Amino acid sequence: MIRNVFIDLDNTIFDFNKAERIALSKTLMHMGVDPTEQILARYHILNMEQWEALERGEITLAQVKVRRFENLYKELGCSLSAEKTKQLYEQNLSYGHYYIEGAEAFLQWMHGKYRLYLITNGTTSVQKGRLKSAGIEGIFDSIFISEEIGLAKPAKEYFDYCFQGIEEFSKEESVIIGDSLTSDILGGIHAEVRTIWLNRTGKENNGRIIPDYEVQELLEIPAIIEGL
Repeated sequence: MIRNVFIDLDNTIFDFNKAERIALSKTLMHMGVDPTEQILARYHILNMEQWEALERGEITLAQVKVRRFENLYKELGCSLSAEKTKQLYEQNLSYGHYYIEGAEAFLQWMHGKYRLYLITNGTTSVQKGRLKSAGIEGIFDSIFISEEIGLAKPAKEYFDYCFQGIEEFSKEESVIIGDSLTSDILGGIHAEVRTIWLNRTGKENNGRIIPDYEVQELLEIPAIIEGL
């Protein structure tokens, strides 16, 4: 029987891609850069490259937050401040929230039935701002933000930190839900906890990281959890 449910935030509960585009557009316009579709798409790739390097333990979160803008401006031939851009972007990103389809109903169904824990590799000010905007901080028994605790998914140490403060914790009574194979699912494998991969876009899995379960919609998950 499942008691503990660990849930990722970005692109699992909140639509991060939408939030990113809106916040980045505002930031670049403030910096004097026209946020064309080409530039927004290129930033998304550069940003993902930095987060993947963080997941591999190659760089720090502080480096992620600046290097993505340094690399973008280098490609654009700009001499703008990556540090100032980072500050403006985080400010813009922390305002408001956008749920993915089914997320509100999913959280309502889960709340009160299980002990819920939020697991995210985000920035503290950004994640706390968005959670406050949505008014959902109170449904989680604990919130584990990588920047706040100094560890990040998929490292086993990140999950060890989460587990150690949970009363009467059992891995057999736990499940991890997330959209990222390399962060959430690999993290679950490292932590020896069952995983549910939310694959909303039907992304092909190359087979190196195998989740215990795969769904396309959040509202498919309650039936899985009830059956565990």
